[in-house]
Amino acid sequence: MKELNDPIDKQKEWLISNGLGGYASSSTCGLNTRKYHGLLIAAMNPPVDRRVLLSSLDEEIILENEIHHLAVHRYPGTFYPEGYKYLQDFSMEELPLFQYNVADIDIKKRIMMVHGENTTIMQYKINNPSDKEFIFKVLPLVNNRSIHHLTNADSVNINQESGEYYVKLHLDGLQFYLSSNMQYNTESHWYYDIEYDIERERGYPYREDNLNPGYFQVTCKGRDLEFFIITSTEGKNKMDIADVKELFKNELLRRKELTITANKEDEIYRRLLLAADSFIVKRNSTGSTSIIAGYHWFADWGRDAMIALPGLTLVNGRYDIAKEILSTFATHCQRGIIPNMFAEFPGQSPVYNTVDASLWFIHALGKYFDYTNDTDLVEHIWNTVEEIIYYYSSGTDYNIKMDQDGLISHTGQLTWMDAKIGDFEVTPRAGKTCEINALWYNALRYTEYMGNVLGKDTKKFKKIADDLKMNFADIFWNEENNCLFDYVMSPESSGNNSIEKKDAAIRPNQILAISLPYSMLSESMSLSIIEVIERELLTPYGLRTLSKSDKGYIGIYQGNDISRDFAYHNGTVWAWLLGHYITAYRKTHKDTQNCSDYLKELIKQLEVHLDEAGIGTISEIFDGDKPHEPKGCISQAWSVGEIIRSYVEDILQEGKVPIRNL
Repeated sequence: MKELNDPIDKQKEWLISNGLGGYASSSTCGLNTRKYHGLLIAAMNPPVDRRVLLSSLDEEIILENEIHHLAVHRYPGTFYPEGYKYLQDFSMEELPLFQYNVADIDIKKRIMMVHGENTTIMQYKINNPSDKEFIFKVLPLVNNRSIHHLTNADSVNINQESGEYYVKLHLDGLQFYLSSNMQYNTESHWYYDIEYDIERERGYPYREDNLNPGYFQVTCKGRDLEFFIITSTEGKNKMDIADVKELFKNELLRRKELTITANKEDEIYRRLLLAADSFIVKRNSTGSTSIIAGYHWFADWGRDAMIALPGLTLVNGRYDIAKEILSTFATHCQRGIIPNMFAEFPGQSPVYNTVDASLWFIHALGKYFDYTNDTDLVEHIWNTVEEIIYYYSSGTDYNIKMDQDGLISHTGQLTWMDAKIGDFEVTPRAGKTCEINALWYNALRYTEYMGNVLGKDTKKFKKIADDLKMNFADIFWNEENNCLFDYVMSPESSGNNSIEKKDAAIRPNQILAISLPYSMLSESMSLSIIEVIERELLTPYGLRTLSKSDKGYIGIYQGNDISRDFAYHNGTVWAWLLGHYITAYRKTHKDTQNCSDYLKELIKQLEVHLDEAGIGTISEIFDGDKPHEPKGCISQAWSVGEIIRSYVEDILQEGKVPIRNL
């Protein structure tokens, strides 16, 4: 809850990334409200092992012996200093830009990261129209910790080597530089008991100490002045203002090229294309490209990567990146399962606890083939596709197997609704789930289609798909609710030797049975499901994970880990599902003006959201209850990816979407 003396807009956040999983991020008033905030969060084993190295910069204008602080920190019971009072404006028009005014002196601070490096640059442009003499002083607050933990002064060992315009810091075996065109002065101080409000609200430790090893300072005289601070693990201690301007120019050009597929007037698409780029990262352990699931804390997850891939790489023509990602995950397929999560540290193995990632992988490959007709890639990883179909048909880990009716069953907590509290399954879905079998059918048909193009024998894929389609509606159709059962538990799993348990909870998973390119449902069934979802689950930001009328519904995602885990898939709204609702609606309502107008209206609230939480991006989740406050990660790959994909394919209708029967 917002306190009466909270700085304005502390709830809004910005983030820029470096293509390695590293990033810089804070609130738009300059206050770090999370342990995940900082100006250099370096990925030491890209895209993971992310460490907070530079927490913040405290700028001061010293004019006529009076110190004007531009920074702001939260301490127990107070904010100090209150630099947000000098803040005139913040924007993310191109890069994060803070504009301050102190006694008619205008200070503009722009922030960028060098793509492919753990390097952040702060550029200051100072306009001093009255030609006053003043001192500009910048005090860095540094640390060396995992983004997931906090430190105190006793637990951090920091040494420094300084030159006239730089300092090299040694922090528990890690080295990084701070450099400037202002002189550096060694004078160490600890800032104790800095607090992070959001961590406190989430029930986590929220207080830590940061070291100020010294300061950069210059005496200013003149009307137009330019200074910079560079922080980097790469060195960069011998740069001048011309070098800094060139780096900014290069990054702005790179970002402009990312939006080349967007109409100049199409602001939402342009901004989402920039957000999409932040998730494309290099993975050190594989030597290839991957997709990070979300900021600030997620790594690259197989399920998330495959769901997000069409929107992040295909509709905008980044086919080479899609090809590399698909090839990487294919290489690491094991017994028909692609990794749910790659290892964070050397020596660790990937985690394979997923039933849907492999099916999403075939879907992503099929979409890639729709866009590119690249038979070479499909041929190259055809063995992986066949391996997935073989193991899902005959049985593999986690009791994933095909029954005689052609449907896939599995143990619990393998779908995207996988929250657990200890051994307790918050949303138990062991058995046959509606979306897994929709994905299974889609995978079989895509495999049949691609195999036919390659000249492969596809009769076995067709036979399974035909059997599956014949049985799916009989097993999953809920006559009472006119939609699908969410999952069906086998008699053995339910403890009854003769009766299947069918879960009638109205959840959004059934939307995939319509939205995927290949569907088993009749048109009347599809229209009925759309009606139910629109009535029970649809919000302006996505679909609720459970109907409000269900006794298990939780409308607010808040509190400690346990409270949030209970709400996560029991009412909380997920934005990525809106993309599938849009696609399903377009498929069922065809190419009519009413349909187009409805979908354009549907997306408007998310356009507003681009300035509500993570500026220029889409949050992971929202409360199920109004006003649907954004929660979770401020920037989520499948939220952004699915909104981009559905926006291009179904609203603009510019994507390459072959016409397939429902």
